[in-house]
Amino acid sequence: MDRPLVLIDIDGVISLFGFDAAQPPPGRFVLVDGIPHFLSAGAAELFGGLHDDFELVWCSGWEDRADEYLPFALGLPAGLHHLTFAGSASASPNEGRHWKLAAIDAYAGPDRPLAWIDDQFDDSCHHWARERRASTELVATDPAVGFTAQHAARVRAWATAL
Repeated sequence: MDRPLVLIDIDGVISLFGFDAAQPPPGRFVLVDGIPHFLSAGAAELFGGLHDDFELVWCSGWEDRADEYLPFALGLPAGLHHLTFAGSASASPNEGRHWKLAAIDAYAGPDRPLAWIDDQFDDSCHHWARERRASTELVATDPAVGFTAQHAARVRAWATAL
């Protein structure tokens, strides 16, 4: 059987915003296509620790740019797959469904367990997760904090229960 999927959003998960500038979390600013992003050092380390047990996949509007920038900026493994999204990130082409769901369904199919880490789930995401045949864990992050050790432990506990 394939390893469970971990779908990783970037903005609000690894690229943090909204934190107190006087007390930023561990990380650093990098330029991505001329845009500054504050990348969490802790999230990178935690995702690196999941790499051997899960198939990590970029699930972000960054698409192929994720693998172009993040492995080198954060020491993450290079060569991770990424999802490609049709249409605009701000418009849902599927009548009220979250703009990432069609690409996730196409990649994962209905029977592959997955954990999706993101900071912007809506009601359609929760409905979709409940209706999938395979076990689906939605892990919401705070964009000022990003992916934490508690999130990583939750993903591991979910996978252990499969």
